Amino acid sequence: MAIEDNPRSREKYGEELKRRREAAGLTQEELSQRAVMSRTHIAHIEAGRRRPDAKDAERLDQVLEAGGFFVRFLPTLDGRRVAEHFAEALEFEGQATEIRVYAPKLVPGLLQTVAYAREVLGSGHPPKSDEERDKLLATRLERARILEDFHSPMLWAMLDEAVLRRPIGGPAVMCEQLRHILNLGEERRIRVHVLPFSVGAHALLEGVVSLMWFADLPPIAYVEGLNTGRVLELPTVVRECQEAYDHALGDALSHRESLALIRSVAEDYENEAQ
Repeated sequence: MAIEDNPRSREKYGEELKRRREAAGLTQEELSQRAVMSRTHIAHIEAGRRRPDAKDAERLDQVLEAGGFFVRFLPTLDGRRVAEHFAEALEFEGQATEIRVYAPKLVPGLLQTVAYAREVLGSGHPPKSDEERDKLLATRLERARILEDFHSPMLWAMLDEAVLRRPIGGPAVMCEQLRHILNLGEERRIRVHVLPFSVGAHALLEGVVSLMWFADLPPIAYVEGLNTGRVLELPTVVRECQEAYDHALGDALSHRESLALIRSVAEDYENEAQ
């Protein structure tokens, strides 16, 4: 695994501590007394300025009945863990002003909900422990924070219809996941285009591709297969990937039609879950 520094993880950790403390009906002072920590230290953790040590995390888990969350996520405060082949692409992703991704089988990582991502990350081979899965999950959720800025990066997601139809985690998980994409699309934060089964063969049948543009760098492409991935920078190759994407986009449903289909499939999953 590759590790990169990512101080924003401390903010996420602190937000979760505050959420669970308030859900338990405790003030910072009350939590400090029960967890044998200073109120100031807890305030700093919640603000993302400091990290707890292992003993602090254990006590927080015990007092807040967090099921080991604060211990499992502690290592992620020092950095993010990703597959070696994705580390370079992850660095580019954080700098991109525009991202266009094609997903043939799974919801793109940037758009995954917690429940959906947990199912995906727990399904690989060899099997991962809960701790390993949770470290990867923390990184995936952290990546999605780039969407908190309404304007950048501009994100286009082209989804094969198989992404909507494959019931990862069951109907309830899929309903939540599709409604998340639907909300982002309706709020104009992302553009979504579905490639329906009826299209048949299209220009991107061979696999996952992400295209990225930057303010002060040439565009790149990232292609991925099983346990492999490559960042492509040669202008002629990047242009070929862009052209293939454009050809497939021409076969896809419009943004409005895609949202309607996603809404319909989400409703089917909701009915099934009930």
